[in-house]
Amino acid sequence: MTEHILFLTGKLAEKALHRVLESIQPTPFSYEVLNIGLNVAGLMTTDLIRRRVSATGKATRILVPGRCRGDMQVMTEHYGLPVERGPEELKDLPEFFGKKQKRRELSQHDVKIFAEIVDATQLDVPAILRRAKRYVSDGADVIDLGCLPDTPFPHLEDTVSALKATGVQVSVDSVDPQELLRGGKAGADFLLSLKEDTLWVADEVASIPILIPSQPGDLDSLARAIDALSRNNKPFIADAILDPIHFGFTQSIVRYHALRQRYPHVAIMMGVGNLTELTDADTSGINAMLMGIISELGIGSILTTEVSPHARRAVREADAARRIMFAARADMSLPKDYSNALLTAHDRKPFADTEREIRDIAAAIKDPSFRVQVSENGIHIYNRDGFHTADDPFALFPKLNVETDGSHGFYLGVELARAQIAWQLGKRYTQDQELDWGVAVEKKQADQSAYHAMGTTLQKKNK
Repeated sequence: MTEHILFLTGKLAEKALHRVLESIQPTPFSYEVLNIGLNVAGLMTTDLIRRRVSATGKATRILVPGRCRGDMQVMTEHYGLPVERGPEELKDLPEFFGKKQKRRELSQHDVKIFAEIVDATQLDVPAILRRAKRYVSDGADVIDLGCLPDTPFPHLEDTVSALKATGVQVSVDSVDPQELLRGGKAGADFLLSLKEDTLWVADEVASIPILIPSQPGDLDSLARAIDALSRNNKPFIADAILDPIHFGFTQSIVRYHALRQRYPHVAIMMGVGNLTELTDADTSGINAMLMGIISELGIGSILTTEVSPHARRAVREADAARRIMFAARADMSLPKDYSNALLTAHDRKPFADTEREIRDIAAAIKDPSFRVQVSENGIHIYNRDGFHTADDPFALFPKLNVETDGSHGFYLGVELARAQIAWQLGKRYTQDQELDWGVAVEKKQADQSAYHAMGTTLQKKNK
């Protein structure tokens, strides 16, 4: 039976909603649109819906605006049929319906993240535990303790024990075999890194070794180490070493491919820090690209770091990237439309409306409250008294007549600054909401009641 959807909307968005729904061809459902008498659909709440919508007709599902506040489960129980939020922008409805099944929960992955605390020797145990807690919350599976050459690490054993007590896996990263032995005997799960001539360490402890070439680029020595441990049925992870750009990067990618071709089933690690740390570019894109290579080659572990300030979200980005790539690979699909987590600087569809469409909405406005929207042509601000467009908020402010109203001047300054940033970068802007920076910024549930209160006050003052 064809699904029949009841779309709830407001006065200003009703015509636009009809146009968008008519554009969905073929339409996989029947529908009706109900204007519940509210000017701005985005201000809809579940309490208001319950007061104004008593009958749902032949609907099998109710779709409310994406910015509707309230508990959809409570609404579902109230009406006895599914009630859910649509996309925040009407223009996204075709994508919402056409690709809904693709937007799955990104709960699965097959890559283990080793997050290195590079300066572990210089931190006390409580400081290491605090750093480890943050890394784990961002997605790390293993905390890697970085040991520095010729730098004592007297509290290594205590650190391994303390980390293990929290339930996290631990690796010790050192060029000193004796330090690796100490870490292994203290209970470390992994040791980074053993070469062909230090394989004896693996015989002394239960820790799983990460194997690397004896010399940079020497894949044959890595192969001999792999063969030696394989003959003894000892677990290991092999790392061909990723080199930085202009210092062997492309050849190192070729090495990983050759390693996988030579050993189709061995566990492999890639240390991504030589790209994220040593390239002045947004790390979200670098992590996405590397995780794509990792996904294609079946690499099961990465080692990442957050040393450079611009790489401070590397663990979180790697976590998002591994989930996106896993889902896309499982679907035999491009890694598109699964998540906005790595779209930190730009959005796929930054401008929801054209200037013409925004002007049509503005023509219906009968109140003094200001609306702010963004199109390819710039920043638009309007109310019943006028429509203004510019690419610089300073050019707009003198036209708004709010110089003597400090609270609203401040509010409009914030909103116009956000709109300018969104227009400049190509980000999606929605009034009264912070810009979405993906995993680059911690998300929070902002209480916008103060903004709505400002708008109400302004309306009363201007009447």
